[in-house]
Amino acid sequence: MSQDIEALRAALRAFALERDWEQFHSPKNLALSVSIEAAELLEHFQWLTEAQSRDLSEEQRQQVGHEIADVLLYLLQLADKLDIDPVAAAHQKLAMNAAKYPVDRAKGTSRKYTEL
Repeated sequence: MSQDIEALRAALRAFALERDWEQFHSPKNLALSVSIEAAELLEHFQWLTEAQSRDLSEEQRQQVGHEIADVLLYLLQLADKLDIDPVAAAHQKLAMNAAKYPVDRAKGTSRKYTEL
């Protein structure tokens, strides 16, 4: 696991311990929190056109960045609780997706792998 990710996990552990919040951080609660924060991220794009979603103001970018951080922090806490290396899991999933979506069949299309 990268040093940055490990340092962030350690900081999250300390943050929760200092506040006695570990008691609330069950895998179920953390997974729910990921979903809630992801919905808050989506809210920033609700009603925007495709073009508007690509051209956010600096204030909007900062707000979206905060929501991205919330999602990431809860994901890291969930991975920590379940003893999952999120970087290794991401590399494994990327390899699986590469096999399901070979370049020669998937390039330039948004079709699902079962339709290629």
